[in-house]
Amino acid sequence: MTPMTALHRDGFLVLPGLLPDPARRDVRDRLAPLLTTFPSHPVRHAFGVLNHTRVLDDLIEHPAVLALLDRLLLPNFLLSQVEVVETRGGAPARKPYPDDRHYPLRRPRPALSVAALWTVSPGAPLTVWPGSHRWPEGRTPDAPGVPLNPPPGSCAVLLGTLWHGRAATPEHGPAGLTVTAHYCEPWLRTREAFTLSPGRDVARMVSPRLRRMLGYSVHPPDMGLVDGMHPHVLFA
Repeated sequence: MTPMTALHRDGFLVLPGLLPDPARRDVRDRLAPLLTTFPSHPVRHAFGVLNHTRVLDDLIEHPAVLALLDRLLLPNFLLSQVEVVETRGGAPARKPYPDDRHYPLRRPRPALSVAALWTVSPGAPLTVWPGSHRWPEGRTPDAPGVPLNPPPGSCAVLLGTLWHGRAATPEHGPAGLTVTAHYCEPWLRTREAFTLSPGRDVARMVSPRLRRMLGYSVHPPDMGLVDGMHPHVLFA
């Protein structure tokens, strides 16, 4: 069975061994100072990561992930959000939901977004409902899901219509760190306004492909123009 066949069947796919140990340590060390500090809360986040470090650029542009996205989404698909989450002991479960839930189009339908969840260090396992990406409008999980424990260094690709959640962590469980890059169709509004933050200065630093994913692109015939021109004129 090909990876695409498995992804369309189950709604998710785990790609192991994409992030070697030295790279994982580098990601963890460089993200640690950016995590919000609430000592009493077992879940921490980092926001505006692309403003502060280039350590995630290679993950966002990883060729194994982009090869799948090129077949799932239209050309010039966008980066919608970068989510950095650390879960520590005692983190509560996260109720199941599909990532596409905020797009007001009825199911069943093709996914409008795709998430690439990178396991930097293991922590709270995902819970998935295989095949739920094909569920009709109004159906919700009515049975326990399947635990999914992507190994460290792996990337779990989730279709935006897949129902998934996060299990609770034991009170004294280890801290787990994940990085999730959300991508969406080029004609949708993104979750983060990347043309404002990180903005043009950071866009000059990244690759042309990532710059297009940040929104400096045109979806035919004319979505994304700047003063009637392609936004690449901003970087001439």
